[in-house]
Amino acid sequence: MSAPAKSSGSRMTQMTCLHEQRLDLAFQALKATGATRVLDLGCGSGSLLYRLLSDPQFQEVTGLENSGLSLQQARTILATYLSESAPRIQLIRGSYAESNPALAGYDAAAMVETIEHVHPGALSRVETVVFGEYRPRYLFMTTPNREYNPLFGLAADQFREEDHRFEWDRCKFRRWASGVAKRNGYQVEFGGIGECHPEFGHPTQTAVFTQRD
Repeated sequence: MSAPAKSSGSRMTQMTCLHEQRLDLAFQALKATGATRVLDLGCGSGSLLYRLLSDPQFQEVTGLENSGLSLQQARTILATYLSESAPRIQLIRGSYAESNPALAGYDAAAMVETIEHVHPGALSRVETVVFGEYRPRYLFMTTPNREYNPLFGLAADQFREEDHRFEWDRCKFRRWASGVAKRNGYQVEFGGIGECHPEFGHPTQTAVFTQRD
């Protein structure tokens, strides 16, 4: 089935709406776990952190981000929460491919549209650190579904963002995530976000990792 071409303006509107849907679903999923301590891996400018801090359920929220510019934007967005006498939020500059004992043992974690920014050669290190060392009880992950890209008017060899290192189709994502879960004592469930196409699936893929008892 051929996909209709999209103008750049229409594509940007769709992407923006999809981004908001991802953040809303990530918030809802994390809240539903009953978690009080949450780690946002690759927190960017803090949009998910802002949602979490608006809910008193989340008593300790940590954002990890490798980009200094994004962290500065997050500090601006979260200034009110950071200035509290006993802030529930801390921002850390760093990579989730790097060991950090302080990030171990959180109730829940999120990786929203960030794994595709990792060089494929570093994925095994990310697995070791996130699932082997940090070991959140629950992790909510999203990533683009490459199969859906033609509906955004993108060419076969074109990624949604220039700094993406890869974009997985559904089969490859499920194979990778299932292997990660099996090797590290998690179970994983898959889903999607956005309008589902009968051939291409959802524009965003999700994986929910839960530690096995």
